[in-house]
Amino acid sequence: MRLNKNIKIFINYFLGPVLFIWLAWSIYNQLKHQSNLSLSWQQIKESFHSSLAWNLVIVVLLMIMNWGIESAKWKIAIGSIQRISFLKSFMAILSGVSFSVSTPNRMGEYIGRVLYMDEGKRLRAISLTITCSLSQLIVTLLMGVIGLLFLLSKIYASEFVSAFWVRILLYGVVAVLIVLTVFYFRLSWLAKWIDRIPAMSKYSYLVNAVESVHATLLLQLLSLSVLRFFVFGIQYYLLFRLFGVEIGWWQGFWATSVVFLVLAIIPTIALLEVVQRGTIALKVFGLLTSNELGIGLTTVSVWLINLVIPALIGSLLILGIKIFRYRNEDS
Repeated sequence: MRLNKNIKIFINYFLGPVLFIWLAWSIYNQLKHQSNLSLSWQQIKESFHSSLAWNLVIVVLLMIMNWGIESAKWKIAIGSIQRISFLKSFMAILSGVSFSVSTPNRMGEYIGRVLYMDEGKRLRAISLTITCSLSQLIVTLLMGVIGLLFLLSKIYASEFVSAFWVRILLYGVVAVLIVLTVFYFRLSWLAKWIDRIPAMSKYSYLVNAVESVHATLLLQLLSLSVLRFFVFGIQYYLLFRLFGVEIGWWQGFWATSVVFLVLAIIPTIALLEVVQRGTIALKVFGLLTSNELGIGLTTVSVWLINLVIPALIGSLLILGIKIFRYRNEDS
């Protein structure tokens, strides 16, 4: 137990900050060598005094839509064990975001969400929450594979990644995608399989909830995941225009898909993700444009709007839950 605590201290107070500084420095070095840096910065300043400034407002509204779609997904998914309002689901999603920012690959979001479930139903809700995440992961991998195929010639021409590793990535993701898709549409097998294992049968109640998940519901979750993915693509496109990045909608969308694919594969912590995402974005979007400053500002803006702001709101909501419970205990 002492070892685990020491590891946690090492990661939070030493490794995390060192990694952040190193990645931030690498991005800074890439930006400062941009040949037309002053011109790009001038274009960005001018865009804030034009009609393009409304793009930022639209991106914020799309953030609300983004998490609203995720709320609808979660509300549908857990409907078999507890019916909740859309507002309560939305609050649960934001609370989950606040937990997720300091955990690898945002695993902590499950904790924030189940706080809004009734006692006795929280652990059962985790398997359904994972089903929601799985639907988004399948869409991310599928779109990423298509984006990778779309940009394949440019990746080969740039030579920043060897053709061998690109093919390994492509074939590997396709294989994982097939396995996950089959598993996704056969979730009921998992519950039945666990029931048959004597040592695992006492934990079967944790996954029994997925037995009631039917194909129609799974397709609904996938459809909402696709819609949410397009919202991300539109956000990137609007911010690209705001920051003077000359990338067409279709090219930008598939390049964004590749960025999300790489981020889904590489383990990361959300608080450090902005730098890691920035490094990847500079490489991928750099295949299509030389405006590295605009790419960096777009990446930071998306991270702040889609993650940091919701996490701050979610932390206030969690504080409200604790205060409400303490008052109930006092009364």
